[in-house]
Parts: sequence; structure tokens; C-alpha cells
Amino acid sequence: MTELRQAWTELLARRRSLAASLAPYGEMLERWAAWTPPRRSLSWSAQRCRESWARAVPLAAEAPPPLDAGDVEDLLGGAMEEVAAVDPARAPALQRLAGAWDAGAIGPDALLPRRDGLGDGSVEAASGLDARAVAFLSYATLRPVLEAWLEPARPHFTEVDWGRGVCPFCGAPPGFADVVEGGHRRLACHFCGGAWGFAKLRCPLCGVEGSKDLQRLQAEGEDAGYVISGCRACRGYLKELDRRERWNGGPPLLEDWASPHLDVVARREGLRKPLPALLDLARTP
Repeated sequence: MTELRQAWTELLARRRSLAASLAPYGEMLERWAAWTPPRRSLSWSAQRCRESWARAVPLAAEAPPPLDAGDVEDLLGGAMEEVAAVDPARAPALQRLAGAWDAGAIGPDALLPRRDGLGDGSVEAASGLDARAVAFLSYATLRPVLEAWLEPARPHFTEVDWGRGVCPFCGAPPGFADVVEGGHRRLACHFCGGAWGFAKLRCPLCGVEGSKDLQRLQAEGEDAGYVISGCRACRGYLKELDRRERWNGGPPLLEDWASPHLDVVARREGLRKPLPALLDLARTP
């Protein structure tokens, strides 16, 4: 988390005009860095990890981290306060979520990604929150937990042919995309910090293939190198950064947070992204 905090400081220096509106993200990073419960780690061997990947199963789907409600309560509470601040209309649903959490009706397991994407709907059912808010609360709560849990498995992913549009480590949908050397596309996970290669002419959100269904909105001027990569079939999108052009770009999660103006453009095109950032939840007139 120290590296993310430093990278955020550097990124804000390049986005000075947005620094005030982006302040809540810095508070989230500080909260992640201050998280102190035992940072348990997955102890699977390379062979065991690759057996799971060969069956197209994300690691955390078969080996979820041991979670205690008290371990993540401060993380969830801080994220809920931030959502209420950007959209007070969600406050009653957030209060219902807090009540269900305190009563033990909802626990941290409900926030975990599943084998093929996000949770089972129990948080939405208990609280009345919309799925977008639940998605944000989930990764805002679980990022330091999942990152620590899955860190030992990262080196085992070398030369693994994954090919799925969900994270091979935790199962969450991608939150950002990078273009790296050779023009290869790499997807990034906001839930656990994982990354994996993916075909350029295939939608990672619905799997449709071929250029006719892909929609690319190329940024210009100061934002040259950024692209809104959308899909006409599912109306989903990811923001994408060409690292060959923007060699000094920050980590994918931070680049997503620091470019809310690109999300505005995407929404005007009728596109939606699978993992909203905090400012995507802001109430608009």
C-alpha cells in the first residue's frame, strides 16, 4: 500500500485541476495502509494454482481468505461514509446494510467476488443498495485483504493461458486495461491488484469477438494515450492506457480513479463499466 500512496501523490501532481475532487481516494488509500489485522496469505504451490487455472477457476473461488467481520469493519465503515457523502440518497440503504452487518445477517464473505464475477446479491437484498454501490463497497473493503492473501500466488501465473474476462486470482471483473510492449492488452483487477493478458479484439465483459462490436473513443491533447474501450453488444466499457505512450502512468486502479472526466464521456455514449469508482456514484442533478 505504500507504493500506491506514493504513486497517488505523483499522479495528483499531474492532475492538479482535479486534486480537490479526488481527495476521498487519498483517504481510502490511507485507510488501506492503516489496516492492521493479520495479513494471511494463500500457501498453495505453483502446481496447485495451475491446476485451478487449468479448470478456469479463480484461486479465491476455491480458497477464499479467512475473514472476520471485525477485521474489515473499519474498512467497510469508511467506504460507506464516502458513498453517503457523494450521494446522500443512498444513506437509508447504507443504514440498513450497517444494521444487517451488526446483526450478523451479512458478513464479509458476501462482499467477495464469485467464480464468475461479483457477489450473490445478498447485500443488495438485505440493504436495498444498487449493485453499483455494492461493487464499490466490496473492493473498497477487500482490496488490502485480497492483495495480501493472493500475493504469494502471483509468480505462479507466469505462462498460464487464462483467457477469461474475470481475474484469475479473485474472480472479479476487470477494472482497467493497459496496452504494453508489442501492443498486447493486459487487464487489471481493482479487488486484488491482479493482472492478466487478454485478446485485443474480444470484449472482456461479455466475450463477443470481432472489431464490428468494439467501440473505441480515443482521447486527445493532454489525455493522449487514454482510450475508452467499449462494446456495442453489452454496452460495457473499460478505460485503457497505452503504456508505450504514457510510460510514466500510475497503477491501473489509480489511473481509473484519476480520470473521472473520461467516465463522463463514456456515460454520455450510453456505456457503463463493471466496477464503479467512488465519483461514479455521485448524485447528479
